[in-house]
Amino acid sequence: MKKVTLLLLLASISSFAQYNYNASKEFPYGKANPEAPQQIKDYQLMIGTCNCTSVSRNPDGTWAEPVDITWTWKYILNGMAVQDETLKADGAHSGSIRQYIVDSSRWYVHWYSSKTPSTTFPVWEGNKKDDKIVLYREQKAPNGMDGYYRLTFYDMNNTGYKWVGEWTDKQEKIIYPTWKINCVRQKM
Repeated sequence: MKKVTLLLLLASISSFAQYNYNASKEFPYGKANPEAPQQIKDYQLMIGTCNCTSVSRNPDGTWAEPVDITWTWKYILNGMAVQDETLKADGAHSGSIRQYIVDSSRWYVHWYSSKTPSTTFPVWEGNKKDDKIVLYREQKAPNGMDGYYRLTFYDMNNTGYKWVGEWTDKQEKIIYPTWKINCVRQKM
């Protein structure tokens, strides 16, 4: 009987080990799994919750009134990926799942939104370059010119970060910002 109890206990401990890096009381945003690619740390300064201000362009090119956002980041998949969620005062909530794929040496970001549900998620891909995370998705300009919608995280530190969404031509000589977000750390 003691052998069976011990075996069941060991099996139980080993099965729970697969969740060592998920959110817990001690680590409410999870932890980076040491077995994950080192790039999992690219987002470490964003893990937690920030109060943010979002501003996007109106159809006429002017900037709209700012919208308040709560942006929360956490480790998921037992610390092997990153998930973020935005809760916006205007009711346009969204989020992303971010996975680094070693074979292609890049991040893949799958985005979803409450206002634009989809059967297939748009995907951005990219990497950390110097002190910025830069992600791209092919997108034509309104005039039909080939280009990208580029997302850049920058000024990342313990007090917050900034984000900008921009349309850019393929050579990145024409850059047109359409969305900006400034975030201040609330919780880590």
